[in-house]
Amino acid sequence: MAEEAQGAPAGGRPVRVPVMQRLLDNPFLLLFLGVVVPTVFYLIWGIVEVANIPIAQ
Repeated sequence: MAEEAQGAPAGGRPVRVPVMQRLLDNPFLLLFLGVVVPTVFYLIWGIVEVANIPIAQ
């Protein structure tokens, strides 16, 4: 009974935590992604905008 209270099934094998839950439970990974994803997005967006400026004649 004590094993069931800790999250392990009665068979004794530990419960596998889904990969997505492990990723989303990591606050530092979420902080990193929250900074890096917008930075990369805006950097690429800026490069595309500069590349689309017509050449002066």
